[in-house]
Amino acid sequence: MTIQTAVEQLRTLLGDRLSTADSVRDLHGRDESWHPDVLPDAVAFPQSTQEVSEIVKICAAQGCPIVPWGVGTSLEGHALAVKGGISLDMTRMDRVLEVHAEDMDAVVQPGITREALNEHLRATGLFFSVDPGANATLGGMAATRASGTNAVRYGTMRDNVLALEAVLADGRIIRAGSRARKSSTGYDLKALLVGSEGTLGIITELTVKLWGTPEGISAATCAFDSPEGAVAAVIQTIQMGVPMARIEYVDEWSIGAVNAWAKMSLPEKPHLFVEFHGTPEGVKEQAAIFGEIAAEHGGGDFKWTTNAEERAKLWHARHNFYYAGRALRPGCRGISTDVCVPISRLAEAVIEARRDMQAAGLTGGLIGHVGDGNFHAGLYFDPEDPEELVRVKEVAAKLARTALRLGGTVSGEHGIGVGKKAYMEAEHGEALGVMAQIKRTLDPQGILNPGKMLDLN
Repeated sequence: MTIQTAVEQLRTLLGDRLSTADSVRDLHGRDESWHPDVLPDAVAFPQSTQEVSEIVKICAAQGCPIVPWGVGTSLEGHALAVKGGISLDMTRMDRVLEVHAEDMDAVVQPGITREALNEHLRATGLFFSVDPGANATLGGMAATRASGTNAVRYGTMRDNVLALEAVLADGRIIRAGSRARKSSTGYDLKALLVGSEGTLGIITELTVKLWGTPEGISAATCAFDSPEGAVAAVIQTIQMGVPMARIEYVDEWSIGAVNAWAKMSLPEKPHLFVEFHGTPEGVKEQAAIFGEIAAEHGGGDFKWTTNAEERAKLWHARHNFYYAGRALRPGCRGISTDVCVPISRLAEAVIEARRDMQAAGLTGGLIGHVGDGNFHAGLYFDPEDPEELVRVKEVAAKLARTALRLGGTVSGEHGIGVGKKAYMEAEHGEALGVMAQIKRTLDPQGILNPGKMLDLN
């Protein structure tokens, strides 16, 4: 049993849709993370679920690793072929198969991106809500259990996947879930596969929730003197039942980076970026209530708008804060890491993270989906300075340990991949052994995205 034999058999199956060209392998050997490039032995481009099944059967017979690939936007090395084998590029499976407007759901292939799906839905008055910063594929988003800026109102991928189709490690094709909005039958295999990072099965079809496009949208920015004031304003707003669609914390360093990158002129203080969805009158009222609450907690320079162009500029800047930070230091690289803590501990976590960054002499920003306690650190380093990279890694490790100490998790949405495996036992304890048993049962050879999530040995 060899990888080379699998490659030869896959070439017979796929023809020119199996590539061993260095340029193609190179493109599939790096992602958006800081982890070292690792080239697969070959790249396969399936066009159907049945073809994925045939590919998996060949690889299973030869003990050849299979690593699903979307568009390479993962941040913890999820799609890197660290054990070699086949990179399974799903981008040719990118169709919208069905849209059920009355039921507000859609059936899609995993290679479609979130922006492409929403463009397809534009005329229906519906939209797909989950919005990570990158224009990721829905298959990749489901595999990492992704979320985004509006999860506080619309939920994460876990909440928005109704059903899925997947190919298991022996080539079997299964369906999990249904278009019904609830079910009390059997084990929830859909929930097991969403977030499994391609280690338990390869997702080949998704049924996702859609939402009505709001009639009115308003966005606001508000500056604060401290992280504590910003978080306190968020907690009170949530407790009062004000329905926020987005509420983002952006620290003073990130505001400076965004000002330079997006030609904005916000005061360089901690900020909240907020958005409200509803009726035109409703969003005005919600913005006014939030402004009053923010003022009680030291918020100032409160500005809000319903102008679509101004809103788009604001959220474009927010989604690209990592690249705005890199632009301040040409030639640098960065680590983008995330954690999630109870909202009541968020200010403490942010302050401690900033203290650790300053003590290590590092530059970087802290932003977060403050409505659910999830925040990100962008840590920048000179790729020619290995000592600085060591300091960056240590600060990222401290951030993970702080999150666990405060009752949180080492990742709210980026996932585990290879970058955060070291914290799985500390977070999950004995439950990690149960996860390993599930992995051995569904993938006894360990061919599905090996080296990710957990190590069986």
